[in-house]
Amino acid sequence: MPVLTVGGRRAAYLDAGSGRALMLVHGAGGRGAVWGPQVAGLSDVAHVLAPDLPGHGGSDGPGCTRVAEYAEWLLGFVDAAGLGRVTLGGHSMGGAIAQAVALAHPDRIDGLVLVGTGARLRVLPRILELFRKGSPEAASLVASLSYSPRTEPGRVVEAEHALRETPPLVTLGDFLACDRFDVMAEVKAVRAPTLVVVGRDDVLTPPKYAAFLASAIRGARLAEVDAAGHFPQLEQPAGVNDAIRAFLASLREG
Repeated sequence: MPVLTVGGRRAAYLDAGSGRALMLVHGAGGRGAVWGPQVAGLSDVAHVLAPDLPGHGGSDGPGCTRVAEYAEWLLGFVDAAGLGRVTLGGHSMGGAIAQAVALAHPDRIDGLVLVGTGARLRVLPRILELFRKGSPEAASLVASLSYSPRTEPGRVVEAEHALRETPPLVTLGDFLACDRFDVMAEVKAVRAPTLVVVGRDDVLTPPKYAAFLASAIRGARLAEVDAAGHFPQLEQPAGVNDAIRAFLASLREG
């Protein structure tokens, strides 16, 4: 993986393609590779980058405990990569980070892709409890809630590996950041063209979360993905890629 220096620390990322910059941000306990099918599948229409957030994957830590802190790190990454305005996508916590950037720094983005996320992200107390204890049950509980019953296990191997290999304290910080995140009153101020994607079987950030985002953000598009849970980009990558590809085409035409 290529690396940059952000805030004096190593930052690893996936990188493919050329042209319009599409930055994809992973969720709690994840890493950039959970966007692997999009990095490979969209590289013909965009310069796709998927960073490992601090403390995740190949990036040096520590992690953060607030979404706003991750948002500022991400802007530092964009600067270190020599990019200007980007189309910013995020999954779950990454979607919260993308919303935070869109609200605080609207001049830095020209489009927004929100996947399996919400304007408010409350975390089950049991998940926080288990990660605080460093219990191996924590990852198992999250996994049991993450995928559609119709998803083939082989499709989500990367998500499973990422969650189990991210240090538990880093993942705990991520979930605390999610639990503190709430922009339900502010998200209507987002003015960037927006695509909202949700798996129809998502129980962690269910379709009603996506419906709220799509109704609150002026002009937003909503794409519901059949036979997908919380990781539609891995569970049904072709459908997600098609939705993002069409969205990027609309940005070029706009």
